[in-house]
Amino acid sequence: MEVNPGIKRTAAMAVLRHNDAFLLLKRNKEPNRGRYVPVGGKVDPHERPIDAVVREIHEETGLALHQSQLHFGGVLVESSPTDYNWQCYIYLADIPYQPPPDCDEGALEWIRFHDIPNIPTPPTDWLVYQYLMQGRPFAFDALYDAELELLEMREEIAGEVVFGGA
Repeated sequence: MEVNPGIKRTAAMAVLRHNDAFLLLKRNKEPNRGRYVPVGGKVDPHERPIDAVVREIHEETGLALHQSQLHFGGVLVESSPTDYNWQCYIYLADIPYQPPPDCDEGALEWIRFHDIPNIPTPPTDWLVYQYLMQGRPFAFDALYDAELELLEMREEIAGEVVFGGA
């Protein structure tokens, strides 16, 4: 489906956690090629975010999770003067350990929470993971420049700048 540049696309992602490790996807295509991200993807027309994330988890990991196993964490809105503009619903699911399955989107790997700052991730994600680990709901608003460098990130519930700003 073609989307006009600047219009927000809607996505749903799931942070799959076992104890202090996350099952993350090292993406093999844009956006975020070569970076570790939670599993997930676009919300299809007429699809609810919770249904999209259940579908994406199954497509990318083979896991058949029920909606009741997912806990809503928050929303991340990303705005840029390019075609990278997203509204993303983020969920958390605690799952049993399993060897990372094959995935056609990239390589799935278990990454311990304290190791995440040492791997390539989108600039917003470290804050998302911290809030999830603390059980804090969030409504993040991230602003990027034309080179997709993060300029500022606000947490709208608390009304505070959590990255950048003047």
